[in-house]
Amino acid sequence: MSFQKPKGTQDLLPGVVERWQYIEEKARDLCRRFNYREIRTPIFEQTSLFERGVGETTDIVEKEMYTFLDKGDRSMTLRPEGTAGVVRSYVENKLYGEPDVSKLYYIGPMFRYERPQAGRQRQFHQFGIEAFGATDPAIDAEVVALGYQYCRELGLQGVKVEINSVGNPAVRAAYRETLLGFLMPMKDTLCKDCQSRMERNPLRVLDCKVDQAKFEGAPSILDSLDEECSIHFAKVQELLTAMEVDYVINHRLVRGLDYYTHTAFEYKAQGIGAIDTIGGGGRYNGLVAEVGGPDQPGIGLGLGLERIALILEKQEIEMGEVKPLDVYFVALGEAADKEITTQLYRIRQAGYSAERDYLGRKMKAQMKSAERMQARYTAILGEDELERGEIALKSMESGEQRTVKLSELANELK
Repeated sequence: MSFQKPKGTQDLLPGVVERWQYIEEKARDLCRRFNYREIRTPIFEQTSLFERGVGETTDIVEKEMYTFLDKGDRSMTLRPEGTAGVVRSYVENKLYGEPDVSKLYYIGPMFRYERPQAGRQRQFHQFGIEAFGATDPAIDAEVVALGYQYCRELGLQGVKVEINSVGNPAVRAAYRETLLGFLMPMKDTLCKDCQSRMERNPLRVLDCKVDQAKFEGAPSILDSLDEECSIHFAKVQELLTAMEVDYVINHRLVRGLDYYTHTAFEYKAQGIGAIDTIGGGGRYNGLVAEVGGPDQPGIGLGLGLERIALILEKQEIEMGEVKPLDVYFVALGEAADKEITTQLYRIRQAGYSAERDYLGRKMKAQMKSAERMQARYTAILGEDELERGEIALKSMESGEQRTVKLSELANELK
């Protein structure tokens, strides 16, 4: 019997996984500079966390979650996104007691039962950040700018930021009625999902990909903003402009999650087919209270790493490749073979990458292995060299070979 990976998943093999390490290292370095600290939360949580935190009327909760009963008949769900779990951890571990803004980041797998296509998998990976405790528009601008800077430092071409304000609950309630007045006359012509959303969450109708053309004349939520929301949104724009973030306002951008307030944003990129969104986020001032914590404001973003990797490949941007080996050891004779084991360990302890032959091959085959591994040097030890406490060190680039003392080998590799 042979096994295959589950549909919508992938194996990241050596030769490819180095690109992912490069993408993740860029994220970690950027977060260090922006003073975000890493958090790691469980891959599965109570189902009710996502129903409350993500929103019962979202596609994620209605159609896409991997939900199961555990041995104790508790409903658990593989996390479909990162924010709800981070918020739960923030509340459970009382991070709101810290005197400063809590700035956190995560990198890891998420799970959604979707139809696999380019840039969309059932197990996918996200890099995300969350900042809790501040309502200042400056933190909104910082979060948007961090995601934009990440794309720039990776070398992605043509990335645009779309931003909008989705107001506060009072603004959305007023806009809901205005929007329903626009949508009701066309209700019978809309898709079933849109008809269902009109009853429960009309703003989500604007997120529909099927009927998008019918919403050209839809009223803008920006016309419904109160003074507080207008001032907040204007300040975010002012700060983004000051940081030279390339953004445009999209008044129909609502994002697919129910918890957003004020600022909402997405990152768009060309090169991955029909799906051009590589990530996004927004402010969620009511979410911490919704999952049982104090009424603390928050804002965050999530970026899809599969989509980023795909764009990097299509735009032929150089990523992390397999790093060459520092030294490949070749042993000639039984005594030399034993000494090589010791030397190999010492060289690795000194911080160098090193390898040897384990298949009993002749010297010519071993030298070919060194070439395949792109070794900088081969270190060749025979019986005569061993007696003198020396080893032959050959540069694989120039072909130059010299003899060095075994005790000085690590220094010579510099």
